Amino acid sequence: MNLRRFSFLAILILLLAFGHESNAQLSPDYYSATCPDAATIVRNVLARTLQSYPRMGASLVRLHFHDCFVQEKGSISNARSSRGFNVVDNMKAAVERYCPGVVSCADILAIASEAAVSMAGGPSWDVQLGRRDRRVANITKANMRIPRGSESLQSIITKFAVFGLTLTDVVALSGAHTFGKGRCLIIRDRLYNFKGTGKPDPTLSLVRLKTLRKTCSVQGALANLDPVTNFKFDNQYYTNLQNGKGLFSSDQQLFSTNMASSVALVNRYSNNQTEFFVNFARSMIKMGNIMPLTGNRGEVRLNCRRVN
Repeated sequence: MNLRRFSFLAILILLLAFGHESNAQLSPDYYSATCPDAATIVRNVLARTLQSYPRMGASLVRLHFHDCFVQEKGSISNARSSRGFNVVDNMKAAVERYCPGVVSCADILAIASEAAVSMAGGPSWDVQLGRRDRRVANITKANMRIPRGSESLQSIITKFAVFGLTLTDVVALSGAHTFGKGRCLIIRDRLYNFKGTGKPDPTLSLVRLKTLRKTCSVQGALANLDPVTNFKFDNQYYTNLQNGKGLFSSDQQLFSTNMASSVALVNRYSNNQTEFFVNFARSMIKMGNIMPLTGNRGEVRLNCRRVN
């Protein structure tokens, strides 16, 4: 699954749409006795998949943000996401053969997300585990929290703040757009008629504009989120923003804005990849702790596509 319809910030809003479900602590050792090789099994499936589909790592990171198996697979930001779903199905099937009925689909997504980042050259972190899968979902609530393309950075920051995520988290997590692809359809207005002006988005560099117009001239085309090192997880995303090369307006506004603190973070991450990696890993853990179902709430699905 590539980012088919909304920006990474929109996906995060979707993830946050359901609020805090549990205050229970997750643990990286949750499966140490019941399924100690779960992470290795997931990584092995991912490694085989990447040989044929090198951009699947980025797809799985974004699918984790959706957390669609325990949220709402039918929400508008999950449209046409079957590629990612199929890979998680394969991961789940492999884990089930080793330890049936133990590891949730939500935790498999969390494991796969860390694996995808680290295997692409990015940071690693201790994945917090112990989530359970939902039996119900709320598509209306999921859809209503997705920001509009014209929504201001301040509005997005305010929405995240409700759930304890700061500007630092927003800018760091947006760095997931350092690899993967996005649909040309969603950026068409940036290329030709930004906000009804009849002109392209002025924050988009002329070089990037020319390249994207050529790439997006084919119906259904996809464009690289990072035109420089697209299959590598690094800090190039922030350098791209400095040069007006962000694919989505929600990316570019992190730099092309009057918000000095956001611009400063982009500059810091562009100059210091280590700091970006540390903050990205920290923010991923923080985000993953927002709304887990734990204990006896929910279930451990045997098939990620349906409740038991």
